[in-house]
Amino acid sequence: MIQLNIPDFIKEKVTFRKQSYFLNDLTRYDSDLSNAIDGKNVLVIGGAGTIGSSYIKALLKFKPAKLYVIDINENGLTELVRDLRSSDGLNIPSDFITYPINFGDPVFTKLFLKEGPWHIVANFAAHKHVRSEKDAYSIEAMLDNNLFKAEKLLKLLSDHKPEHFFCVSTDKAANPVNIMGASKKLMENLIIAYSGSLKINTARFANVAFSNGSLLAGYIERVMKRQPLSCPSDIKRFFVSPEESGQICLMANILGKSGQIFFPKFDFEKDQTYFKDITIRFIESLGLRPDLCSSESEAIEKSKKMNGISYPVYFFESDTSGEKTYEEFYTEDEEKDLTKFESLGIITPPEIDLNQTLETIHKLRMVFETPDLEKSIIVDEIKKSIPDFNHIETGKNLDQKM
Repeated sequence: MIQLNIPDFIKEKVTFRKQSYFLNDLTRYDSDLSNAIDGKNVLVIGGAGTIGSSYIKALLKFKPAKLYVIDINENGLTELVRDLRSSDGLNIPSDFITYPINFGDPVFTKLFLKEGPWHIVANFAAHKHVRSEKDAYSIEAMLDNNLFKAEKLLKLLSDHKPEHFFCVSTDKAANPVNIMGASKKLMENLIIAYSGSLKINTARFANVAFSNGSLLAGYIERVMKRQPLSCPSDIKRFFVSPEESGQICLMANILGKSGQIFFPKFDFEKDQTYFKDITIRFIESLGLRPDLCSSESEAIEKSKKMNGISYPVYFFESDTSGEKTYEEFYTEDEEKDLTKFESLGIITPPEIDLNQTLETIHKLRMVFETPDLEKSIIVDEIKKSIPDFNHIETGKNLDQKM
């Protein structure tokens, strides 16, 4: 069994922060958050994932009257309940229920209307991984989750307005080079178009260290199964802890003006870390030394003969579609406020016409009616709405990597 305290490893070897990057702002705005949350009804969609569950933990530092959590991951919801009820310092309301349902299905609308009104709604249901971009099938599923269902939800919310609504975005929406990032940029455009009639916000933020499905979380599985580690040598990212990810989303949800996009005020040069460096630290924290391999096959062979002294790892240069070697939270032409918060910046986008946005989404839907649809046709259609979408296509995806 792996002998490593993951929260401590994140603090000491990934983020290099002993306390939350957002602690001072959370303290400063504690009363504002309390006034907005205490006694209110909260609906969290996609709440079983790392970010959604971390948002819930940040929320339960306060005292909502009601909390319903929706997610298609039934096992994830089971673990969420066990985790919350096993944690200290959380104010779990008596009216707390989880539902394994899809927010795009009719049963969700029934629940929404019957169990409301909802004062706070947060949506974390999304395709978040670049690896989900492969072909027309996977892209349709991604756009359906990240955009088409978001549109349906916003129409529902427009008729039954909450006091606060949040829909998670990604750093990859800034100068997108992959369809996941482009789908979230389109989602941002959609919520901005609705922001005049609905109080709505989003946030772009860094990789969440050891989040579900992430490369780092996979390391725990690899060690448990005595399998080699593998990662790109040339990819660097900003990182936040799971706790910090939930705090960003809570502050963006409650404290922002409608239509604003929040992001952490990290330093572009100083605060990005290579996956390769974290991988080496991870192996060393297990009391082992990295055994560098020149191929996947060599790493697999060496994993059969591990001796408790070294651990096989294969580093490679990234060559898959949609992979940007670095992260950024905003573009140069976006209007930014870096003064209101100590730890967060705010983008205030220009107004976007709702009818035009809905027409764009309609045209994208129609693309998927094309017989023998190719990925390039979808990319071309997205470029009509996002002119700076510089898609990186290599013909390879992460399913072809270890």
